[in-house]
Amino acid sequence: MDEKKILMNLRDEDLSKETKTLISSLPSDKDSTGRKLCKYQGCWYSHHILQGVLNFQRHFKPQDTDMIVASFPRCGTTWFKALTFALVHRSKHPSNDDHHPLLSNNPHVLVPYLEINLYFYSETPDLTKFSSSPRLFSSHSPFHTLQEALKDSPCKIVYVCRNVKDALVSYWHFFCNQQNNTEVKIKGSLEDMFESFCSGVVFFGPYWDQVLSYWRRSLEDPKHVLFMRYEEMKAEPREQIKRLAEFLGCPFTEQEEESGSVDEILDLCSLRKLSSLKVNKTGKLYNGRDHSNFFRKGEVGDWKNYFTPEMENKIDMIIEEKLQGSGLKF
Repeated sequence: MDEKKILMNLRDEDLSKETKTLISSLPSDKDSTGRKLCKYQGCWYSHHILQGVLNFQRHFKPQDTDMIVASFPRCGTTWFKALTFALVHRSKHPSNDDHHPLLSNNPHVLVPYLEINLYFYSETPDLTKFSSSPRLFSSHSPFHTLQEALKDSPCKIVYVCRNVKDALVSYWHFFCNQQNNTEVKIKGSLEDMFESFCSGVVFFGPYWDQVLSYWRRSLEDPKHVLFMRYEEMKAEPREQIKRLAEFLGCPFTEQEEESGSVDEILDLCSLRKLSSLKVNKTGKLYNGRDHSNFFRKGEVGDWKNYFTPEMENKIDMIIEEKLQGSGLKF
């Protein structure tokens, strides 16, 4: 059975006995769409994603040169995966190459998720196609969950943070769009999802706990964890992509900057470019989701078109409380 059929036929009976036993001991709840979640190491997961997390934690063998793009869902993950791939592999795949992998592959294929793709289906996934160094992966899990698998590896982690209000609206649209897939039944309004966000009971939530886990680690170990803001990349893309390249160990040379390489990569990875490609208009991921579902507006401040003043005030108060004393501000 292929991965799409596996995903569409997930049942709790298919979980390992060990996972079912663990789930029975964990806090449980349902999110705004009615899906069952459990809380493991402070983070909410669906039962099958939890099994993917456990597989990853116990069986992943990190390499020193591995790179991981981490984020909460709908925080610019697709964009930063494309940027990271283009930066790291630009000597092999120049951005002006008519056969660049990003022109024929969705970024989520080139930089796969560890817990909701590779280790979701197996304790020992085939990683041979990622054998070239550096290997690029991604994750939606909080830092402490990721760290358990990475152990003392010096691999580099790029964390992408986005304003929670825009992330919430994008998150809601993402799940609403899945209604186009007859196998997936999503219910719940924006107001319902807002309440789930505020309570923290969402996939990979609570949002603020995850953000703080990477923020604090980036302060403790800036050589190995880079904390980036979606809004800053939108406002000053050239400066931020150079910062990203420096962190990844592949800084732009003076010649590259003068030849326009920075702008070429930004253009190749732009929402306009990626969303216009045939592969992202018509293709589907391993789990059956349309590639097009990963591209929406990408705007900063779009939440203002959806939030009531009461919603804005409530989430602002929660953020102020949760981030107090951390030095992190939105």
